[in-house]
Amino acid sequence: MPKKVITFGEVMMRLSPPGYEKFAQANSLDLVYGGGEANVAISCAYLGMKAAHVTRFPDNALGKAATQFLRKHWLSTEHVIYGDNMIGKYFLEKGAVHRSSEVIYEREGSSFSLIKPKMIDWENVLKDADWFHWTGITPAISEGAAKTCLDAVKTAKKMGIKVSGDINSRDNMWKYGKTMQEVIPELVQNCDIVITSTRGIREMFGLGESGDKFGVGAKQLMDTFPKIQKVVGKTRKSLSASHQQIQGKMWNGEEYIKTKMLNITHVIDRVGTGDAFASGLIYGLLHYDDDLQALNFASAACALKHTVPGDVNMVSLENVISLMKGDTSGAIRR
Repeated sequence: MPKKVITFGEVMMRLSPPGYEKFAQANSLDLVYGGGEANVAISCAYLGMKAAHVTRFPDNALGKAATQFLRKHWLSTEHVIYGDNMIGKYFLEKGAVHRSSEVIYEREGSSFSLIKPKMIDWENVLKDADWFHWTGITPAISEGAAKTCLDAVKTAKKMGIKVSGDINSRDNMWKYGKTMQEVIPELVQNCDIVITSTRGIREMFGLGESGDKFGVGAKQLMDTFPKIQKVVGKTRKSLSASHQQIQGKMWNGEEYIKTKMLNITHVIDRVGTGDAFASGLIYGLLHYDDDLQALNFASAACALKHTVPGDVNMVSLENVISLMKGDTSGAIRR
């Protein structure tokens, strides 16, 4: 029986100039849908798991189109709700070589930002789930989104469901009177798996060191929140916008482990690579007994996402396993 993952968060409309054009050059914009948590769910579905995403869309044609996008990519949408009339958007100008990508958000007042806890029956949503995943973006959007996310995390924990949080966030997103230092800790204390960075641990909790000492901060985070079983992150070396290197790392309470560095020599699309890492980690921890194998799976999934246009990692289980085994040839399969 396939394992089932539930995710919760906003799904936005992504609008990008064709190819690597700048906004000033574009006469049209390519449209796809994406959001961190939904990206994780879709990636899990492509790996052969059952997956459902919980969100709130506007009650109009755009909300229905976004729902159809989720269904197209194997997600259950039975717990999607509708209301109000605006979908969140972001505009992406893709970088290349030494030119960075640029993102502009339009999400204030979106249907998802107006969500309230009473709108979701989490016990019903989670009744047959093996895993629940959230990110630090969701509680930053609005107070209603933060409270709804906390309800989900507490319910999942009460039901014995594994909870993972990709907690990295940005100060400039928190505009409703709360800070991430006030909100994130209560969510984290109910997590089994935390995905973060040295900087995230330091900024949110005041833990760790100012240098690149992920293992130190991760151990202190687990000591502070003893329900956490693993703290996971990745090292990214950016040689250019088109050439990246990725390495997974984990403190599991007993040892600090790292994967080999994966070399990504031609980046097609960097957006969603962190979500691909999270989905790979979820799959790996549900299907492997060895933490290093699970981490290798996550790193391989992350690396492969750099080759896929759009927000979502649509690679197969076979693709990831092949890269895990060292096949970097990209040879045609017949």
